[in-house]
Amino acid sequence: MVSRWSRHPGCVGRARAQLRKALAGWGLTAIEDSALLVLSELLTNAVCHAFTAPEREIETRCTRSPEGLRIEVRDAGEGRPVPSAPAPEATGGRGLWLVDALADRWGVTEREGPGKVVWAELSIPRDTGVRGDSAGREAISRANVPT
Repeated sequence: MVSRWSRHPGCVGRARAQLRKALAGWGLTAIEDSALLVLSELLTNAVCHAFTAPEREIETRCTRSPEGLRIEVRDAGEGRPVPSAPAPEATGGRGLWLVDALADRWGVTEREGPGKVVWAELSIPRDTGVRGDSAGREAISRANVPT
């Protein structure tokens, strides 16, 4: 599933709705909560921090694999995202810590043309237990977010 979005914060909710529908069709509802949060964080970072011309779009690619799901967010911005160390009272700055806690792997790669691809991979749970709800919340609470 490939989509293009304007650099407007409203695209994040629309992208989440689109991914939710795709996950249901792919039989990946067990990782839905984690996948939606990862997509939200990566796309929000691109919207807020990929300083490019306003007419440049952001592309999302979500692909089902035998192991699970790969989420990619492609933007034309030059900077690379790095986890920050927000102050305890800060209202932001923890997105990449959440991505790191929820995804099996994530990273940043070059792309053709300007910009980068920020990606994350989530695996289907081996047991048929609940990874999407409880494991996602447990991963967030275990995340080593600096205080």
